[in-house]
Amino acid sequence: MPTNTIDDAEIAKFEAMAAEWWDETGKFKPLHMMNPVRLDYITRHVAAHFGRDLSADRPFEGLRLLDIGCGGGLLCEPMARLGATVVGVDAAPRNIPVARIHAEQSGLAIDYRVGTAEALAAAGEQFDVVLNMEVVEHVADPQGYLDACAALLKPDGLHLCSTINRNPKSFALAIVGAEWVMRWLPKGTHEWAKFITPDELFALLEKAGLTPVDRTGYVFNPLTFRWSMSEKDLSVNYVTAAVKP
Repeated sequence: MPTNTIDDAEIAKFEAMAAEWWDETGKFKPLHMMNPVRLDYITRHVAAHFGRDLSADRPFEGLRLLDIGCGGGLLCEPMARLGATVVGVDAAPRNIPVARIHAEQSGLAIDYRVGTAEALAAAGEQFDVVLNMEVVEHVADPQGYLDACAALLKPDGLHLCSTINRNPKSFALAIVGAEWVMRWLPKGTHEWAKFITPDELFALLEKAGLTPVDRTGYVFNPLTFRWSMSEKDLSVNYVTAAVKP
């Protein structure tokens, strides 16, 4: 396993945007728009895998959850509200103070750290759930990175990973549309060559020792300006679930 899969140029991009994480109309507008469907997928799969009742007050009580590439905490905070013990880790140092301050203002106890999946794995950290959302397309070595994520899971742990497919449509929508036309993200945020097809991601997960159990697409409707989930359309954004035997 490599000791470092961090791409310094990728980290610099997100460092420059750190203070805007909680601005719903700013540079992270696409994530705020997508967050409801991301949360729906995450909560349903965690609840189903661990036999939890989502109608309970704190259904994820007793589960230790890691959000790799946590940014400003857009996923950490709802997971903490659902009762999980949450660790949020990001390799961009400026993101962590933003996340900590927002969590304190929200009255939430979240363990935020500057770090990497590899460093956590080397330290022997273990989690019931690893969230790996929109990160794998930004690392230098996807296989090494996913190997580290797998090492962080307890047996029967759940790994949820979302990314962007690689095809002409994803270039047109995720780069030309989102970065050049709509200007939702700064130009250069994504590199099309780093996008990963669902079959490629499943192969990487299997090589890391995980068993893929689901893949679902996120589809944006330009008429309603809303995201929805699709079991058939994985052509641009998609998410996967995998379990550690």
